[in-house]
Amino acid sequence: MRTTLSLRTSALALAVVGTLFVGQAAASGFQLREQSVKNLGKSSAGSMVGKDAAVVSLNPAAMVNLDKNTFQADLTVIDLNAKFTGGGSILGNAAAPLTGGNGGDPGKPTLVPNMAAVFPMHGALEGLTLGASVGAPFGLATKYDSTWVGRYRALESDVKTVDLTLSAALKVNDSFSVGAGVIWERGEATLSKGIDFGTAICAGSGNPLNCFNPAYPFKPQQLDGSLTVKGSDNSIGYVVGAQFAPTDKLAIGLSYRSEINHELKGTLDFVNVPALLGADPRFKDGDGGARLVTPSVTTVSIKYVVTDAFRLLADYQRTGWTSLKDVTIKRTNGTVVGSEPFHWSNTNFYSVGGEYDLSPAITLRAGIGFDKTPTHDAYRTPRLPDNDRTLYSIGASWNVSDSLSLDAGYQRIEIKSPTVAQGVDIASGNTSTLIGKFTGHADLLGVSMQYRF
Repeated sequence: MRTTLSLRTSALALAVVGTLFVGQAAASGFQLREQSVKNLGKSSAGSMVGKDAAVVSLNPAAMVNLDKNTFQADLTVIDLNAKFTGGGSILGNAAAPLTGGNGGDPGKPTLVPNMAAVFPMHGALEGLTLGASVGAPFGLATKYDSTWVGRYRALESDVKTVDLTLSAALKVNDSFSVGAGVIWERGEATLSKGIDFGTAICAGSGNPLNCFNPAYPFKPQQLDGSLTVKGSDNSIGYVVGAQFAPTDKLAIGLSYRSEINHELKGTLDFVNVPALLGADPRFKDGDGGARLVTPSVTTVSIKYVVTDAFRLLADYQRTGWTSLKDVTIKRTNGTVVGSEPFHWSNTNFYSVGGEYDLSPAITLRAGIGFDKTPTHDAYRTPRLPDNDRTLYSIGASWNVSDSLSLDAGYQRIEIKSPTVAQGVDIASGNTSTLIGKFTGHADLLGVSMQYRF
């Protein structure tokens, strides 16, 4: 039964890992950049020097660009379309293929809301600006068909992070400002995955060939169960930034968002455990947890005013995904259930864009970006069938009055088709292969309202 135990313990680890890193978010890894619809419409170019309340969490120093109390609400719908083509086999035996379909479209339209408010101080506090925001910087949601060919790797995943950021900015002089903020982050994760108990039993019998013996009573893919893992945690981080505008035409913004460490605590729920294993405490429902680190993010933005009506914008962003070295799963008594490495790399994001004031009431914008994936061909799994992305964006603002403006933005994300080549690894709980590729893209549509008073 040693192999069966290995399968069970690592299946739990892989399931929790999958909760955090499955599917396609709106940026590489599971990062979201939808804090601002204005930024959406220009592929985030110039995001750290905008006249936009979203800078509360992006670059607090840029809050000085707003000279009135400002409230802003942004709503963005992310619609992933993806398709898997491929298959697999039990214990690498081509004569024992995995059953099931392609999983359907794992993505669904997901709404990402963000809100922010900025308050310039006056009198003795002139030059100080305070701000608050609530938003979702990381998250994703995917769901495969329950009988798909990759069900033993992933079924359903839902990850949410919600940040409350409280920031302050100080205008040092007409050219330079600094800012900082405290981030309170709530992380929640829910997932499910299939478990092939039939293969676990026959492979753990001491003779893996029993899995292909018609007379053996326990058959692969005929004793399927599942595991659902839920966890949540609250933690603290910070954001700091600066803005430098040496001339009326040039502005440069710099921001750093810290890593945030989470110790997720939750429950483990096994379903359809065979009677042979029903008395085994290792398959009992219970409490457990895992460590999650949301990565650091460093961003540099540039804005150059070409004419009174036209502005060129650019962004560079570095995301520190190497902080995700592994996820170690533990029960509440401290027993290590499993540990999985990531082999992720830090990523670079580049974008350029522009804004054109068609009239005092209407501003048009557009942008293009390139987002590098943190994953590698050698280690990619269907938990995160991620690859390099190219972003194409358009947007517009309507200044209804001196107090009210409305924004809309659309972004198309083209994803380079990622391949998946997962082999058998009994020690990691994988008793089947899965080989294929994903094709897909994402569409993002956002609307925003900004009210100044």
